[in-house]
Amino acid sequence: MPVPKNYVSPARMSAKERAFSQIQRWIIDGTLQPGEKLIDAELAESLAVSRTPIREAFQLLEVQGLVSTHPGKETKVKEIEKDDIFKMYSTMAALQALAAETTAKIIIPEQIEQLRALNLEFASAINSGQAYQAMEADEQFHNLIVELADNPYVASFSASLQIHIRRFKYVFLEQPITETQASVDEHGLIIAAFEKNDSDQAQAMMRQNFIRPMQELHGLL
Repeated sequence: MPVPKNYVSPARMSAKERAFSQIQRWIIDGTLQPGEKLIDAELAESLAVSRTPIREAFQLLEVQGLVSTHPGKETKVKEIEKDDIFKMYSTMAALQALAAETTAKIIIPEQIEQLRALNLEFASAINSGQAYQAMEADEQFHNLIVELADNPYVASFSASLQIHIRRFKYVFLEQPITETQASVDEHGLIIAAFEKNDSDQAQAMMRQNFIRPMQELHGLL
């Protein structure tokens, strides 16, 4: 099982948290491939922890739907189902469009500047070829809009879907800059709609920001 040997553990995290965070990242970025068998001893050695936090991390990852565990047998990375792209992205588009519609009516200038700064981080990560950092900046942009909408149901369902969408999003953000720049531009149009408190335009652009990658990803995979 090919995992990096030069892993440096973050400070102030428990062994379980470190194991969970890093294994999740390796699944998302493809270091651990769909269908790959996860060997707790190898992961424990690579992450410099005992087998117990690795097994605890497996349990959390199974709850997220990223691995399948068969006690006493094996744990494997869940396969990516191509048709899930349509199910996940169309649902997320609806949730995020609702958040954008609500946020457009109540957002203030300081919050708009926060979104603008996050979009600059997103663009910078794309331009420097840092797909994982770009994904995180993109999520922060969308999460702030959801937070401002103050709808706990949208927040909860979005967070759950986001975990699975990450695996597809990472593939998308590894594409050439010309393909991913459209996402930066769409963020700019969402911000422009917020500046005018235009809920219809904010909703429409947010939906497009998910539907376009959905269609492009389905063609890539």
